[in-house]
Amino acid sequence: MKTRNIARKALEGKVVMATGPTSIRTAMGKARFLGSAKSGTTDAWMMRVTTLALVPLSIAFVAIVLSLTSKDYNEARAELGHPVPAIIMLLFILSGVFHMKLGMQSIIDDYVHDMHLKEWSLIANLFFSVCIGLACIYAVLKLGFT
Repeated sequence: MKTRNIARKALEGKVVMATGPTSIRTAMGKARFLGSAKSGTTDAWMMRVTTLALVPLSIAFVAIVLSLTSKDYNEARAELGHPVPAIIMLLFILSGVFHMKLGMQSIIDDYVHDMHLKEWSLIANLFFSVCIGLACIYAVLKLGFT
C-alpha cells in the first residue's frame, strides 16, 4: 500500500524523496553509539572499594566512639591526640563521604532527566560532600590537636 502511494505521488510530480536528514541505522545501532560506559564502570568499582574499606573502618570507628563515651572531654581529646584513633576516624570520614558522593551521583544520574537540573544537582552533591567532609575532618583534628 505504501508503494502505491509513493508511485502515485511520483506520477503527480510531488517530491517523493526524504527532505530532512535520514539515517539507515536501526534503533539498536543508534543506541550503541551513545557514548562510553567507562566512567560508570569506574564509579561502580570505586563504590565497591569504598564499601570494602568501610567495613573494618566502621567497626573500628564504633569501637573508638564507644570507648570515648565513658570519658570526659579532656580524656577524649587525649585519646584522639594519639595517631591511630585519629587516622582511623579520618579514613572513616574520607571513605564514608566519598561513598556517599558516589551513591548520590548514581541516583542523580539515573533519576534526574533534565540536563540542567542534573548538572546543578551534581554540583550541589559535590559541594555538599566537600563541606561535610571538611567539617568532620576539622572537628577530628581540632579535638586531637588542641
